[in-house]
Amino acid sequence: MNWEYRQPVRILFGNGMIKQLPKEIIRFGGKRGLLVTSPSFVKRGMAQQIVADAEGLLVEVFSGVSANPDVKECDACAEVLRAQQCDFVVALGGGSVMDCAKAAATICLTDEKITAYVGTGKAVPQAHLPIIAAPTTAGTGSEITSVSVLSDHERGVKAAFSSDGFYPALAIVDPELTYTVPPYMTACTGFDVICHAIEAYWGVHHQPLCDTLAVRALKLALTNLEKAYHSPNDAEAREKMAEASVTAGLAFALPKTSAPHACSYPLTNFYHIPHGEACILTMSHFMRYNAFNGAGERVDGLAQLVGFPNADALASELERMRQATGMRMDLRDLHLDGEQLERLVQASKHPNLLNNPVPVTEEFLRMMYRSMI
Repeated sequence: MNWEYRQPVRILFGNGMIKQLPKEIIRFGGKRGLLVTSPSFVKRGMAQQIVADAEGLLVEVFSGVSANPDVKECDACAEVLRAQQCDFVVALGGGSVMDCAKAAATICLTDEKITAYVGTGKAVPQAHLPIIAAPTTAGTGSEITSVSVLSDHERGVKAAFSSDGFYPALAIVDPELTYTVPPYMTACTGFDVICHAIEAYWGVHHQPLCDTLAVRALKLALTNLEKAYHSPNDAEAREKMAEASVTAGLAFALPKTSAPHACSYPLTNFYHIPHGEACILTMSHFMRYNAFNGAGERVDGLAQLVGFPNADALASELERMRQATGMRMDLRDLHLDGEQLERLVQASKHPNLLNNPVPVTEEFLRMMYRSMI
């Protein structure tokens, strides 16, 4: 097996680590920064406190980022970066905030709109402003990846696109920032961690170092997700989930994700199912499909490494965890008709399917979705 591993993002991990932000800005010579965050951090006053602590190094706050960020939000963020002549970006938030900030930090140095790159296959320019990413959820791993996911709601497109320029210069992973995440979103983001780890391990492009990280992340998430869900102030569970998130991010950054993520995009785009919940909805189906159709050694092997006899047992445990944390178990409430089901099947034929260890047929997608309605 030939493989290459690289990870250009410097990571600071630990409780209270966000207090190091001003020192880190000074360390790389930042002068005029934009804080990109979510409306909730402005509402709670945390954004203002971070700006105050930065003592003039952060010149403005952009909080116009939704849970499923649109290209217009990214363009608006880029326009603020241009207008304020910023030389760096701080992204404080979940995956949506980081996805928006990463793309805006590149597009702001051009005279283009981000629509030129979302879902088009056009190569993203490499020039970019430096980014400091501080995740506030234990989920996406976006703080250490080269991927951004944006939606163009007018075109009905949600797409992941990649550029080396999207790698943050620094990730500040402070578990204390996740304490205010409500239980439902704790579960959604936690299941995204689980999917990242599993898909990184079984993906066509898996490699030894990422395998090791994937197993570590999956063990942590399986042990601590329900604790963090039921006891939001459990400091150890929150810390372990934050560790699982960044570790899973390191695991999938190079191998990328596969079938569950491919299916998650239309589920989110068409029916507004949160990303992590959409990913885990199909995970057990694909786990059994892969195990019984040629990838059993790899998929069963992963299950055994995390304490289960086989993939079927792990799939059943994931179903139990979904039930215990209030995740949707099917699509029956959407009352999908045949035309809508077929639209879902066709939209799920995303490039990520090609990274699945077993070829995914249209017939299987149709059967899987039909079993959910």
